Amino acid sequence: MSALRVGQLAWLSLALLQVLWHGWLRAAPPELIPVVLALALLPLALPLLARSAVRRLWWAAVAALLYFSHGVMVAWAMHGLPRALGCSELLLAVLLIGATGAAGRRAR
Repeated sequence: MSALRVGQLAWLSLALLQVLWHGWLRAAPPELIPVVLALALLPLALPLLARSAVRRLWWAAVAALLYFSHGVMVAWAMHGLPRALGCSELLLAVLLIGATGAAGRRAR
């Protein structure tokens, strides 16, 4: 599997994790769920505006730095399910950033 494909799958998985975490598992009031999901997914959706697949993936990796920081914070401060979700977020962000670096090297 190519690094570009791995990065795209990690990007999609990170977005699905946000939907699962903030849309289904989080105990937010039902009227706030659309707002929370929009805020959680907006940084991952903005790279879709880039022209090429490599540039989209690069911008997604830049956005993944935010999710990496969030994952570290949650994994450090929480226990139970939130800690597992934070660790998953952290690992997916690292996978996305690493795959982007590999895809960028191959694109040159």
